[in-house]
Amino acid sequence: MSDDAFSGAKLALLVGPDVLTILRDERPGIAFPGLWDLPGGGREGDESPLDCLLRELWEELGLVLDPWSLRWRRRYGGVLPGQGATWFFAARLDTFDPGEVRFGDEGQEWRLMPATEFIASERAVPHMRTRLRRYLEETATVG
Repeated sequence: MSDDAFSGAKLALLVGPDVLTILRDERPGIAFPGLWDLPGGGREGDESPLDCLLRELWEELGLVLDPWSLRWRRRYGGVLPGQGATWFFAARLDTFDPGEVRFGDEGQEWRLMPATEFIASERAVPHMRTRLRRYLEETATVG
């Protein structure tokens, strides 16, 4: 499957049992307003899925991720009308300093949330819940 045609990328950034989340804005016209989401967003220009992901992580949270921390990636079909394929990445960090986060201007707040809570939450983006659960099941990191 080619990396060429895709519309965006998301990241499950896991620290122990927790996942880094962003509470989406409540603005009219955006998808999934007011729901918890994972970092990431839309592709710009001809960037690769990885470049898209790394740029979005920097823009949203001021974080730089070593690509070697990535443990998993999968291409999914779009979920919104007219949306192209998207990439879902997962990374695990042994250490995380919350003081390094520089929250951008997208979203209301960020939080390290237990991954099981995110997956179970009706206030989280539905397809991100499913994708995170699938990653955890396939890599045998939850009971």
